[in-house]
Amino acid sequence: MQVEQFQAIIIGSGQGGGPLATDLAEAGWKTALIEKGNPGGTCVNRGCTPTKTVAASARVAHLVSRAGDFGVRTGPVVIDLPAILNRKDDVVEMFRKSVKKSFKNVENLTYISGEARFTGEKEIEVQISPEEKRQLRADTIVINTGSRPAIPDIPGLAETPYLTSRSILDVEHVPAELLIIGGGYVGVEYAQMFRRFGSEVYIAQRGEQLLTHEDADVAENIQHILEDEGIKVFLDAKVNSLKEIALLNINAKIKYSGGKEKLKVTHVLVATGRTPNCESLELAKSNIKTGENGYIAVDASLKTSCDGVFAIGDVKGGPAFTHIAYDDYRILSNHLLNGKSIDFHDRMVPYTIFTDPQLGRIGLTEKAAIEQGFDVKIAEMPLSHAARAIETGETRGKMKVVIDATTDRILGCAILAPEGGEVMSALQMAMMGELPYTEIRDGVFAHPTMTESLNNLFETV
Repeated sequence: MQVEQFQAIIIGSGQGGGPLATDLAEAGWKTALIEKGNPGGTCVNRGCTPTKTVAASARVAHLVSRAGDFGVRTGPVVIDLPAILNRKDDVVEMFRKSVKKSFKNVENLTYISGEARFTGEKEIEVQISPEEKRQLRADTIVINTGSRPAIPDIPGLAETPYLTSRSILDVEHVPAELLIIGGGYVGVEYAQMFRRFGSEVYIAQRGEQLLTHEDADVAENIQHILEDEGIKVFLDAKVNSLKEIALLNINAKIKYSGGKEKLKVTHVLVATGRTPNCESLELAKSNIKTGENGYIAVDASLKTSCDGVFAIGDVKGGPAFTHIAYDDYRILSNHLLNGKSIDFHDRMVPYTIFTDPQLGRIGLTEKAAIEQGFDVKIAEMPLSHAARAIETGETRGKMKVVIDATTDRILGCAILAPEGGEVMSALQMAMMGELPYTEIRDGVFAHPTMTESLNNLFETV
């Protein structure tokens, strides 16, 4: 088989791989971009875009159900799930077309649809179809194959028609009863979403709190919000067994901190973390080492153990966020094209959990700051003290900021509020500028906005 020579091969067209391939090609590099699925990666096809589109419909349903609180009279809320999912599909397709268009007519860029695997050092075989293969070689190879839902070892799970974040948005009907195994970011978002569509929802979380990376008080606040909407949460829980006893009839046995529970549900969603898409790559043939939990091992400049081979995005481990994959691309693009020695040490990792209200988070939690030896002071305020929240009737949540008592600089924040991610981003910019919290406390912000509440928040210090 003839070997096609390229200067760069990018495996995966996600939020890091696609832009990187385009940058290299536009800089004159002969570049191959390999994608076995739809272009755009997890974010466009199975993650951010579809989930946030459907969550918007769930929020509308919730607001309509509360219309009477605002003096507006409506009829019963009716969920048209096929229409909701059709809207989701239209939005996803719009993004896919945009990604495809971005690759079209890029000089020096060859887009290849197929599955890649290493056949030697710096050599890639692409399975185009059962009958067709292509052999490629390049001195620079970038792996951007992402991750997929991890499946826990639970007795009976393999024989049960369970759902994951990949499949739950393709269900034909709203689940009557939904058991979610896992109380992390994915679990809580789907729990609230389907509760608002009318499902009876249960969360079984192995840890002592939901969202184990957050401060306990913030996690507890989110738990109360979910429980207020009728979601049942089991903490310190273990699902001992699952058994399908009939179509849409599943028995689940759960042991948790409060005792034991036997549930009968129609659907089970597994949301217990992620695992890297590495197996089919046959990394050993290029001497590429993996680390903890099978993620590709990289140094701070994204280099693997094989010279000239890099890994970006979820497949390398670390924070599994689209914007982190995109920042990986910027780091690597600058290194390859401009010779800049940039790494990801000490980069800020903001994120938003798209519950309602949102949780916008950046920096250190109170617990982490104390563990790292900081002398801290805390600014915190319930959202019921924010004028904007009172006026809009959305007073659930809180704002919490961790401050270095020595320098008055902000170490981190948790903003549980409507559009909490936007307020968090304002604080992130203050952190980037190394502003003391007093500058925000005494700043003039438009009234009445949620950001203006930061004045009152920092008065609590």
